[in-house]
Amino acid sequence: MAAGAAGPGLFFTFAAMVLLIFASVSAPTWNSVSFLNTRVGGTETHFGVFGYTGSDTHVGWFFPPGVADSRLNDGLFHNLTFVLVLIPVAAGLSGLAFLFGLCGLGYHRSGTVFMTLVSALAMLVTLVAWVLEMVLFGVARHHVRDHGDVANFGNANWLVLGAFLALVFAFFASACGIFGSYRTRRAAY
Repeated sequence: MAAGAAGPGLFFTFAAMVLLIFASVSAPTWNSVSFLNTRVGGTETHFGVFGYTGSDTHVGWFFPPGVADSRLNDGLFHNLTFVLVLIPVAAGLSGLAFLFGLCGLGYHRSGTVFMTLVSALAMLVTLVAWVLEMVLFGVARHHVRDHGDVANFGNANWLVLGAFLALVFAFFASACGIFGSYRTRRAAY
């Protein structure tokens, strides 16, 4: 093994990748993972990256009737549903950082350098995605509650936050790992 110094950063990029993948396959694909859960008129709806319970899976969607009115379905909020695609993009960047980390772990310091750079980019994308999805679903939650119905944040919000924190640790661990020992030991014959 050429570089044990890349190990901690590799672990945190893998953890972030897994968390972001779980958040990406949220409702309507997997209703157990959602960003917002509402109960309006006895109907429970879970909202995710690519839609909500009972909708088709696609990028950019409108809130269903009953949950939202024209104010919540205007152009701004509809455009914010397009921005949710940053969560799978961050998962892909975390996966790329993980692959670079594997190269750094097994072969050369340059893999750890690239893992540091890509994990920093993934960290920024994840932060932007988390802030925007909290704004989108926070406003929607407030809107539903103002009409006397039930709305709560789902677990995917905290998965994205956990992935962000894992990427922060990955960045610092891999940045420190750049300066680790990369010399290979030669066997004495």
